[in-house]
Amino acid sequence: MHGSAAIQLKIGDKTMRADLYDTPAAERLREILPQVISMTRWGEEYYGGCGISMEAGPGAREEMEIGEIGLWPGGSALCIFFGPTPASRGTEPRAISPVNPVGRIQGDPEQIAAQLRPLPSSITVQILEE
Repeated sequence: MHGSAAIQLKIGDKTMRADLYDTPAAERLREILPQVISMTRWGEEYYGGCGISMEAGPGAREEMEIGEIGLWPGGSALCIFFGPTPASRGTEPRAISPVNPVGRIQGDPEQIAAQLRPLPSSITVQILEE
């Protein structure tokens, strides 16, 4: 389910818009904005501590979609999925353990991943509410 809230993700000179889902986890993310998060690459996922501590909710899952954003309870981290990770069983993005999906970057998933390639080992993401 999608809510009407949107955020901007600024990574270097790239700006991407994302729609937030209508979930408690997405609301928790909105509450901490604006935020700057240092993220590390794990396969084609970026993750970084965002200070949100919460349990895995009923919609938590490991298999994600390209462009999806989630909150990882295991590390109080925000995750952005651009492609397969070391936990993937194929080409799907897969978290190491269940994450709470919070939203999805707007646009074509292949173009989303292409915008950031080559994927650096670490990035800084500025997250702003629109």
